[in-house]
Amino acid sequence: QRSERMKSATEAKASNLADTLVPFTFAGSLLSFALTRNVTRALSVLMVDFSCALKLAMPLAVLSAMREAGREHITVKGGKFLEAVAKADTIVFDKTGTLTKGVFQVTAIHPEGVSQQELLELAALAESYSDHPISRSLKEAWGKALDTARVGQVEELSGRGVRAQVDGKEVWAGNGKLMEEIGLACRPSGQVGTVVHVAAEGRYLGYILIADEVKPDAKEAIAALKAQGVKKTVLLTGDAKDVGEAVAQELGLDEVYTQLLPGDKVERVEALLQETSSKGKLAFVGDGINDSPALSEADAGIAISDGAAIAREIADITIAADSLWELVRLRELSMALLHRIQNNYRFVIGFNGALIGLGVAGVLPPATSAMRHTLSTLAVSLHSMSALPISKPDQRS
Repeated sequence: QRSERMKSATEAKASNLADTLVPFTFAGSLLSFALTRNVTRALSVLMVDFSCALKLAMPLAVLSAMREAGREHITVKGGKFLEAVAKADTIVFDKTGTLTKGVFQVTAIHPEGVSQQELLELAALAESYSDHPISRSLKEAWGKALDTARVGQVEELSGRGVRAQVDGKEVWAGNGKLMEEIGLACRPSGQVGTVVHVAAEGRYLGYILIADEVKPDAKEAIAALKAQGVKKTVLLTGDAKDVGEAVAQELGLDEVYTQLLPGDKVERVEALLQETSSKGKLAFVGDGINDSPALSEADAGIAISDGAAIAREIADITIAADSLWELVRLRELSMALLHRIQNNYRFVIGFNGALIGLGVAGVLPPATSAMRHTLSTLAVSLHSMSALPISKPDQRS
């Protein structure tokens, strides 16, 4: 049952057609005998069947493409997801770790009523139990061993930050939405970067600015996707508006939505799915725990290989983390697969239809029809197992 669910629509269509045509082949043979009273011509029809080639060639083409994807460090869970990528006219991206390196560095500390060292230490302690890239950057910026015995109860607030007990005091560290929730006004940074606001005991203590770096090949990869026919590229991020818009402008993305919680991302993906064309699909690319619901909602959920384990588990496809060109490669491979399946479909129907016609006309005897049918099935199956005609990695522009 799982195997059937993983089939692409084109693959399933070919399999269903093969089953449907079997009784018509028998009916055609009987009709041929009824009209010609010639047993040889009737047998010529029976010697040719669409089922073999249709049921062999299509799955072989998909398995061959999945094998080829594996060589490119791309893991695909089923043919239907390759078809979805090939038909995708909208690709949605998460920002951190997907379009950016996910390697954060503290670039500025702006305290209010405390020293820079005190603000940084408090933030690092509050984030000490988190493995989020932003948390790691705070701990690295502190540069000393943290006395985690000073930290009591810690609560991670999805898409907003953390709440922790530090030295018996309630400390909050996170984005502007978190400060709004606890009723504190935070100072706008006016700078591009991820801002971690810090508050303790109901008092705002300042903010820390953290910068991430866009992947060097991201702009070229997105341009290549558009050249392949992707009509809309969208950025969904929990970061501030100025950060998201700066990244979107730098990379040439069509739309950007900022300050989103995980649930907001799912709602936005659902809205974008409604906007896709009737024949189009939507792919979502992300790497974090917060991206998991959106990965599940998309037609094709694509996870980054070094992202969160749950994201990789939920995703339909996993690509290597070091280069976004893997996404371009995946799209190219998927389109080539779809083209091959369609060509196989046309060849099988056309060639076997011609054999039946020639058999009914008395041009081909049953033995010849059977031999040519078998050889054509073998040929199309071997062709389906061959490498797809896609450019080599060093041919990318």
